[in-house]
Amino acid sequence: MARRSIADIEKIWLNVDGIKRISDRVIGIGPFGLGLDALLTWIPVVGTVYSVGAGGWLLTQAVRARAEAGTILQMVGYLGVDVATGEVPLLGDAVDALFPGHLMAAKALQKHIETTHWVEDSFAAARESGDHDRHVEKVRGDRKLKRIIYLHD
Repeated sequence: MARRSIADIEKIWLNVDGIKRISDRVIGIGPFGLGLDALLTWIPVVGTVYSVGAGGWLLTQAVRARAEAGTILQMVGYLGVDVATGEVPLLGDAVDALFPGHLMAAKALQKHIETTHWVEDSFAAARESGDHDRHVEKVRGDRKLKRIIYLHD
């Protein structure tokens, strides 16, 4: 796997933020929003292609960000409901227009990114230098952080 940097992770976060806004929040109406996914769902095949493509791209970003299996499964669930509802004519299209599957999947990935302590090093090198213990203490001392990911492993 290619070595990643914290800048790569920040870029993933920003890209995911963009797709969540384009797909489900171009127009915000209180807690609800409409986006490209809602508009395209009414066009047979085009809406499905967009929804599956955007969902696949979000999952690719999750793999790039080394998201945990639970996060990826959560994303697959949201995206699966989003795609499945769009396949039912009329009523399903209406539900799909209101169900923010891409937004929910993107937020799940962004939460994973925000609750991870990212280290631009390998586990072995950090262990050898003694830095690993410092990273563990940082995670223990910050309630927001849940895991350490070494970007050079």
